[in-house]
Amino acid sequence: MSGDLVGVWDVALSDGVHRIEFEHGTTTGKRVIHVDGKEVLRRDWMFKLVGKETFYVGSTDTKATINIDAVSGFAYEYTLEINGKSLKKYMENRSKVTSTWLLNLDGVDCRVVLEKDTMDIWCNGQKMETAGEFVDDGTETHFTLGDHDCCIKAVSSGRRRDGIIHTLLVDGNEMAEANE
Repeated sequence: MSGDLVGVWDVALSDGVHRIEFEHGTTTGKRVIHVDGKEVLRRDWMFKLVGKETFYVGSTDTKATINIDAVSGFAYEYTLEINGKSLKKYMENRSKVTSTWLLNLDGVDCRVVLEKDTMDIWCNGQKMETAGEFVDDGTETHFTLGDHDCCIKAVSSGRRRDGIIHTLLVDGNEMAEANE
């Protein structure tokens, strides 16, 4: 990284938390974007110092855009959009459509993410093979992590406003949901 680093964002997606770093050379117009330490975009000698750069993040190729705006004189503001929404709005919406659990199994940190709309389950960037079944009080989606039997139970809260409650069980023990 050079001394032109002007923005760093950590973005939680289903396949993991990705670090986005943006370099902007205001004398040369250079723009460089790194995702998880890997260069994904480079533009040298840009004469227009403001504008947008669009790129894709993660194994699901989530669309990201960095906006470069002049605020006064030679001062610039850098904002990140994910799927067309400000990072803040994206993360607020994401907390409504996913559930995340952070656990340590056999000395290994695991990040389990449930995408509520598709019922896809991800663990440390890998989409899990699952088997679902209907049970008396809702549904259960089964998968394994190493030697551990896991299940996400979906049951009605009984209140329309609260909707469905998702609970992760590992070897029959309930895990606490993380706030990302």
